[in-house]
Amino acid sequence: MISVFGEYPFVLPPLPYDYDALEPYIDAETMHYHHDKHFAAYVSKLNDALAPYPYLQKMPLEQILCSVGDLPPESRTPILNNGGGVYNHTLFFNGLAPASEEVHTPEGELLEAIEGFFGTFDNFREQFSEEAAAVFGSGWTGLFSDSEGNLFIRNIANQDVLLCEGLEVVMLFDVWEHAYYLKYKNDRAEYIKNLWNVIRLR
Repeated sequence: MISVFGEYPFVLPPLPYDYDALEPYIDAETMHYHHDKHFAAYVSKLNDALAPYPYLQKMPLEQILCSVGDLPPESRTPILNNGGGVYNHTLFFNGLAPASEEVHTPEGELLEAIEGFFGTFDNFREQFSEEAAAVFGSGWTGLFSDSEGNLFIRNIANQDVLLCEGLEVVMLFDVWEHAYYLKYKNDRAEYIKNLWNVIRLR
């Protein structure tokens, strides 16, 4: 199995754009802290958690996250928490793009699917934003697709993943406070509104 997340020891992937590329919607200081501190910590702690277990080091991240019963009980929580952090942050940062690239409204099959399940893109965006604003504590809001092409909006707590339910991530919003607090303070709704300007939907 080839994993887009690399293999042990995991390495922090570079941002696919400059730190200030998402301004004014996400500022460079937030990107430095979010990517270089928070994301990097998940990578480092995942490696630490896997270090005593050579059999787990041979697995791709996706397999590790879906092998809960095979994980050593004493390390299960740090492996899942930090592995989920690596998984979710990789998808989040790769799912953003500068506003100037004009990839922030869906087209083609994706637009047709969204309209089929949510009526209009505006309806979808409103419903998604409401779900993201309602996440209690820390977590994520995502648009997911199942094997039959059905679309779902789901909230995820902490660093959980829906990978093992057979759902593919179409779009993911990080609503942990560290993703927006430097710029937006406690105004999560304003952060969510502005995130639509830099989310990649093509």
